[in-house]
Amino acid sequence: MAKKEAAQEPADAEVKPAGKMKLIIIIAIAVLLAVGLSVGGTLFFLGKKDAGADEAKAHASAEPAVPVKQAAIYEELSPAFVVNFNYQGRARYMQVSVALMTRDQAALDALKVHMPVLRNRLVMLFSGQDFASLITPVGKEMLRQQATASVQELAEKETGKTTVEQVLFTNLVLQ
Repeated sequence: MAKKEAAQEPADAEVKPAGKMKLIIIIAIAVLLAVGLSVGGTLFFLGKKDAGADEAKAHASAEPAVPVKQAAIYEELSPAFVVNFNYQGRARYMQVSVALMTRDQAALDALKVHMPVLRNRLVMLFSGQDFASLITPVGKEMLRQQATASVQELAEKETGKTTVEQVLFTNLVLQ
C-alpha cells in the first residue's frame, strides 16, 4: 500500500499545476474579454453621440440662425479722472478709473474720435456730485449709471449707435 500512496502523490502533483494553469488562462481570457467589451461599448456610444451631433447640426442649419452675443471689449480711459469737492469746509478729492464695455470694435473706434468730448462730459458729471452721497455704495452705483447714460447719449449723437453697453469703475478712491 505504501507503493500505491507513493504512486498517487506524483500524479496529484502533476494535476495541480495543470489546474492552476487552466485557472490563469481562464482569468486572462475573462480580463481580455472585459477590456474588449469596454472599448467596444465606448466606441459604440461615442459613435452614436457623434451621429446625434451631426443630426443636430443638420437640424440647426435648417432653422434661422439665432444671433450669438459677441464677446465684450473693454476700453480703459486713461489717465484716471481726478475731481475735487468742498465738503464740510475741507477739500476732498475723488479719483475714478473708467473702462467702457462694448461688443462692437468698429463702433468703439468711431467713438474714440470724440474722446475729448466724452472725457469732458465725465469730468463735469463727476465734479457735480455731492461728496456725501458718493460715500455710500448706492451713490457710487447711481454715479456709474449716470456716467453710462451720458456716454450712451454722446455715442448716439455722434455715431448714431449707443455703442457703449456699460461704463465700469475699475478704481474709485474718495479722500
